[in-house]
Amino acid sequence: MSEPSRFASCVEYNGRNYSGWQKQSHAPSIQGEIESAISRVANETVRVAAAGRTDTGVHATGQVIHFDTDAERTERDLIRGVNRYLPEDVCVAWTVSVDGDFHARFSALQRSYRYVILNRAVRPACLHGCVTWHRPVLDADRMQSAAASLLGEHDFSAFRATGCQGKHPVRTILDIKVNRQDEWVWLDITANGFLQHMVRNIMGVLIRVGEGLEPPEWSRHVLESRDRKQAGITSPAEGLYFVSASYDERFKLPEIPPACRFW
Repeated sequence: MSEPSRFASCVEYNGRNYSGWQKQSHAPSIQGEIESAISRVANETVRVAAAGRTDTGVHATGQVIHFDTDAERTERDLIRGVNRYLPEDVCVAWTVSVDGDFHARFSALQRSYRYVILNRAVRPACLHGCVTWHRPVLDADRMQSAAASLLGEHDFSAFRATGCQGKHPVRTILDIKVNRQDEWVWLDITANGFLQHMVRNIMGVLIRVGEGLEPPEWSRHVLESRDRKQAGITSPAEGLYFVSASYDERFKLPEIPPACRFW
């Protein structure tokens, strides 16, 4: 009997109507929708693994998954078939055949997130649930100064959720930048891995600095305290996007489509 074929896919989704990535018995999830769609196309039960688990209300423009199937389907058939059965707020951007040793989570070298804030006096309408609205004016330069203190390998206990299941709190932030254009403020952050709520908790600290409520060096004090109680509030989920995961070139994965990039 031949080994099943392994495929990798890039998935885009709006997470506002879901309990997060991980499959739940009591609530709709992104994983549940994707497994159901692939199983219908393959005519067999299929399980998927993702590069990163996103929380309730968090979105993705470049989530990477993999799955195994005995069904003989082309990459084109899988893309068209799976998208046919997915809800309108979830889609597959590409699907490619990969070697059996590829794993969406364990083969990932780094992951990137973007956190998007609409910083103006009036709440959004068309983008409600897709960005975080923040009324007080934010100083992106102060936020960037605070963010720079988090670069490198650190114990991020002060930025992890109480229920985080990570085996250890040490992570390496490889790049972190805060930018502003007109009414938009956004954080781009890349690391070898993330703890639960880590990006949202970091953004909570940066927002307080951006408002002028704390000095830029406060982020370093919070980090070194290793105490979650020292940090600011957890910023809302709707502003957070899983942007991409990167892998060794030998896997020959396609680029994230330009249509999946914004702001």
